[in-house]
Amino acid sequence: MTIWKYQLMAGDKQTIDMPSGARPLCVQVQNGVPCLWALCDPSAPKEKRYFEVFGTGHIVTPGTRDYLGTVQLLDGALVLHVFESEEAP
Repeated sequence: MTIWKYQLMAGDKQTIDMPSGARPLCVQVQNGVPCLWALCDPSAPKEKRYFEVFGTGHIVTPGTRDYLGTVQLLDGALVLHVFESEEAP
């Protein structure tokens, strides 16, 4: 098993190819960029995983999601909440 890092886009739906069974560990900001760290088996086949990022006060559309974490950018002026979604963007 290995921990891999994936950069996230602010306020967007995104698809990330990750090894099958990868387990998200945390979401934090590194060098001003929101990132997701996941525990991965590098030998596992890749699968598409779906993530959504919502700003505080933004509408969260209905759907099934797992909350992964919150990050603050621009000295706290922008607060983003990261979810993994079961639905493709």
